[in-house]
Amino acid sequence: MSYKIPPGTKIGHVHLKVSDLDRSLHFYCGLLGFEITGRMGDSAVFISAGGYHHHIGLNTWYSKNAGAPPMHSTGLFHTAILYPSRRELAEAVQRLINAGYPLTGSADHGVSEAVYLNDPDHNGVELYRDKPEEQWPRKQDGTPDMYTKPLDMENLLGELQNL
Repeated sequence: MSYKIPPGTKIGHVHLKVSDLDRSLHFYCGLLGFEITGRMGDSAVFISAGGYHHHIGLNTWYSKNAGAPPMHSTGLFHTAILYPSRRELAEAVQRLINAGYPLTGSADHGVSEAVYLNDPDHNGVELYRDKPEEQWPRKQDGTPDMYTKPLDMENLLGELQNL
């Protein structure tokens, strides 16, 4: 395995099978703030941040009114949504808390801070922000030394007090 994917390569979007488009749109657009950029009839909707063609596709092509997949099965673990700043992550988390939406966890990974939850179809969602690269813990060989420690949620939400 000598081939390496080009360094500028990015993952552009994710398509999620959902059981109810309106319910999913309430979560992704109403709570998280994504905007609708396109529709395919009543079976698919495309949403984005900032006018990109789409970051997330939501469709019911194979899943309309279906139940959630079993927890202990293969499939997508979570979709990670990267916020541009710590304050904007805190704003998103506070909106969820104010709406009474359940969070499933949070973590400080050394290189990032993350909050976890499930969408209405039990697809995992990670809301996170990267720490500045100069703050990343490093191994002796210079690679990032990621870990999972408790996230200080009070400190994160304290960002909202600092105007």
